[in-house]
Amino acid sequence: MHWHKPQWKKYEKKLDSLSKLASGPQNSRTGKALGRMPPTSSGGFSKIMTTKFIFVTGGVCSSLGKGIATASIGALLKASGLKVVPMKMDPYLNVDPGTMSPFQHGEVFVTDDGSETDLDLGHYERFIDVPLSGLSTVTTGRIYSEVLARERRGDFLGGTIQIIPHITNAIKDKVKEVGKKTKADVVLVEIGGTVGDIEGLPYLEAIRQLRWELGFDNTLFIHLTLLPYLRGSKELKTKPTQASVRELRSIGIHPDIIIARADYAIKKELIKKIALFCDTPQEAVIPAVTANSIYEVPLLLEEHNIAELIGKRLKLGSVKPKLKDWQNLNEKIKKSKKALRIALVGKYTGLDDAYLSVIESLQIAAFHNERKLELVWINSEKLEEMDVDALKQLESVDGIVVPGGFGIRGTEGKIMAARYARENNVPYLGLCLGMQIMTIEFARYALNDNSITSEEFEEGKKRKDPEKHIIHYMPNQSEKRAKGGTLRLGSYPCKIKKGTVTHKIYGKELIHERHRHRFEVNNTFRKKLEAKGWIPAGVYQKENLVEIAEIAGHPYMVGSQFHPEFLSRPHKPHPLFMGLVKEAIKRSQ
Repeated sequence: MHWHKPQWKKYEKKLDSLSKLASGPQNSRTGKALGRMPPTSSGGFSKIMTTKFIFVTGGVCSSLGKGIATASIGALLKASGLKVVPMKMDPYLNVDPGTMSPFQHGEVFVTDDGSETDLDLGHYERFIDVPLSGLSTVTTGRIYSEVLARERRGDFLGGTIQIIPHITNAIKDKVKEVGKKTKADVVLVEIGGTVGDIEGLPYLEAIRQLRWELGFDNTLFIHLTLLPYLRGSKELKTKPTQASVRELRSIGIHPDIIIARADYAIKKELIKKIALFCDTPQEAVIPAVTANSIYEVPLLLEEHNIAELIGKRLKLGSVKPKLKDWQNLNEKIKKSKKALRIALVGKYTGLDDAYLSVIESLQIAAFHNERKLELVWINSEKLEEMDVDALKQLESVDGIVVPGGFGIRGTEGKIMAARYARENNVPYLGLCLGMQIMTIEFARYALNDNSITSEEFEEGKKRKDPEKHIIHYMPNQSEKRAKGGTLRLGSYPCKIKKGTVTHKIYGKELIHERHRHRFEVNNTFRKKLEAKGWIPAGVYQKENLVEIAEIAGHPYMVGSQFHPEFLSRPHKPHPLFMGLVKEAIKRSQ
């Protein structure tokens, strides 16, 4: 197989001559340079990294599954024994997605260090099973903020700040920082958006430059593109893919591997055509037909030897993934025929991306119990309106999940769902706001006071009654505080109380879970609630904050202040979701 090396020998000679001029490290015995010294984005010289970098771009349109493809490639490389660290570069001007609407961006995925990131990092963590950090997320807003802050400090000594080289240098530095700090064998970099988007051009220019700086054998470009199906002629068309690759080549990027997405089988003639017109080896054009499950994608890609292709191209040696775990998981998925109806009660009903990690966590737990999740979307505002269809839906399910969220809209409907679960012994899992909802509902019932509420639900009101706030602001939080990046974020320890349902399903006393919230249970209510059967099953001992609550005498009514969905993995379902699914199965039988 032949991959293009444009003028590479000529460039290597140029680098050799430049390295002689650099004051780089030398072998004290021979006096020879220890390594070639290509120019860095900061203008100095450094040895070529041993870390390999794979850049994934998308063409024709968005929502093709670029994140799934990146995660699947990462899973294959990790299964081959390589240390893989993925990162996502988003071209939007927001500093992070923390304050973006779920309608526009989907869920916000939180890492251990508290970074609020794109939902694709959730795919990366689930597939590759590696905890990520803020190093793995970059946005244009963040890049511009950092470059402009440096300009204000005078770091550029009065120079004119431009897209090239200052913004592109900052992008390149972020990529190389991941390789340097993590010491990964492979860094997978997904470029958000679609080739041709004006906001994505600095990223494409940056990765074009990185090929020259890092070395041909250390960089690989993968382009994911669509083959649209024309119903009239009953055929898939390659012309949009050709145009997308031509756009890439016009700015100096030649895809080493093309992944062709389609909803129908891709004939070999089309693979040959793409290879011919896109100037890519035929073996490196990978068909990717829509799969029955996203967890099938690693196996489907490996059917076309993508790991071996990458290994040869990057000179990684023998790359042979061990896929037993993925094969076992897909066997479980195939056996999961019997439906299990679980309700998701929220505001953004029907929008999978808004609750993506929650849905995947439920799917995974269902698969491991040989059940097929039948998700029942229930709009909490419809429950408030006593909508007949919404009420019938609630009565038809075997389990209820109330996920996280912000604001008062739809909260009384969620409280109705919690009351139904409590009164009818329906398994219930409350996540973040869902735990607070469960606590408010129980307090209203047990203390016979329907005015009990959350301080969050009274934001903006002139008259407030703090004595009714069973949920209130945490210390150092307030209504006037800026919204972005100010929540309680990241991983915190939690001590679990022995003898509880929670302790039984976790099987240990100390856990670490990820958070994203600014309100907590008001401890002044705790004694009253505990006397009535509300159990603080898990506590953050340093600040005496309730992390997990459950209702005594109920088969499974559990709420977590943290977000367990961020730690659920395809091969390791999260205990709280497994607990819910197991109890829901019992109820369904």
